[in-house]
Amino acid sequence: MLAQWHQMVKTRDTQMLPVILADNVVLHSPVIHRPVEGKKMVGMYLTAALHTFANNSFTYDKEFLSEHGAVLEFSTEIDGIFVNGIDMITWNEAGKIVDFKVMVRPLKAINLINERMTALLAQYKAQQRSA
Repeated sequence: MLAQWHQMVKTRDTQMLPVILADNVVLHSPVIHRPVEGKKMVGMYLTAALHTFANNSFTYDKEFLSEHGAVLEFSTEIDGIFVNGIDMITWNEAGKIVDFKVMVRPLKAINLINERMTALLAQYKAQQRSA
């Protein structure tokens, strides 16, 4: 599962999300006060996150692994602002992601990410309404 995640981030191919997310997946975002639930909604949020974070400077710097989980420390730069954070990923016996938690620092980075992702999610929701 983790190899698929890394491949998706590297290629920015969000079409892989339905394959690697469990139907009951839950996302814990650093900018949303409540968990996001379900494959469709989590897929939409992760797509927005990928488009926000995964630029040419994005790297996973460290990995901490367990049998059904990983903590991936990442860094990137967005509009001259250094972003450091972690993705905490838990998967089930079938290798599908069931829980995804993101933590980001510093505060300036969180505010920028919130602004960018809010705009992208508004676009996605508008596209769904017109489809």
